[in-house]
Amino acid sequence: MTTLREETEKHIRKLILPLKEETELKEVLKARLTKKELKLLQGWADNTPHTDLMVQLHLDEEKYGELSTKLIKKLNQEKLKQEMMVGL
Repeated sequence: MTTLREETEKHIRKLILPLKEETELKEVLKARLTKKELKLLQGWADNTPHTDLMVQLHLDEEKYGELSTKLIKKLNQEKLKQEMMVGL
């Protein structure tokens, strides 16, 4: 099982500073992501099988893929990256 912080780092293409600590990072993510996006990211961090995540989030295969893509794009937006990094 990985932390939310480690999982978030995996999906960000270019990071110039380290991410905030787990509790601070979670607060930023709660404010900027939808509930489903946050649950999906947390599920990935917990190594929850994608089929279980689909059931928990009431998604079919297509919607799961769309939500995953949207989440990763959001994590790579400069403004959000700056909010997540230490010292900015």
